[in-house]
Amino acid sequence: MIELRDIYKLYHMGDTVVRALDGINLNIDEGEFVAIVGQSGSGKSTCMNIIGCLDVPTSGTYRLNGIDVSTMDDDRLAVIRNRFLGFVFQQYNLIPKLKVVENVELPLLYSGMGSSERRRRALKALDRVGLSDKAGNRPSQLSGGQQQRVSIARALAGDPSVILADEPTGALDSHTGRDVINFLRELNDDGRTIVLITHDNSIALKAKRIVRLSDGRIVYDGDASSPQAVVTPQEED
Repeated sequence: MIELRDIYKLYHMGDTVVRALDGINLNIDEGEFVAIVGQSGSGKSTCMNIIGCLDVPTSGTYRLNGIDVSTMDDDRLAVIRNRFLGFVFQQYNLIPKLKVVENVELPLLYSGMGSSERRRRALKALDRVGLSDKAGNRPSQLSGGQQQRVSIARALAGDPSVILADEPTGALDSHTGRDVINFLRELNDDGRTIVLITHDNSIALKAKRIVRLSDGRIVYDGDASSPQAVVTPQEED
């Protein structure tokens, strides 16, 4: 489903070349739950932006569902994002003045879907996350965990091939964060492909596979239950 081949992302800062991604090769199959983990400056955010079709590589090939998106312009990337990807962000990105159900409908509105079908899908997605009774509320009337579930419902409403979760627990307390991760695991058990971006090793270990980045390169790619998946405090430093 996701295929990155020899991906480089270079930034020029005066005479200095920063290699945000330095030759990444990565396959993610349908139905996997993969955590991409790394500290600040490791390249994980750049990797997320490329996987999410928010940016393109300097060189290399990225195929999403068999489609080469490596050199697409912004308009074509927007179409691909809307078709294949659902996003869950750290700060929820809900619009305060809109009702919960209207927030969930937004990506469907941008895709040109009719109003009745948008509403049906939005309510179905809210029911899936256990918030159908909050459809008429404003985001400010919900807890942080509930708002994050609304953002998951928004991601689900378009029936995406991949759910890309960028630090989804970063704004939550530890208990609520565990609830959100457990819900992502439930979605994966139902067959959804989940790509989780995080700097938190304890969160990454909740996935089934860990891809660890350091200095723009993959330094570990394997089962989350493997002893090698656990990072020591010295390695974190």
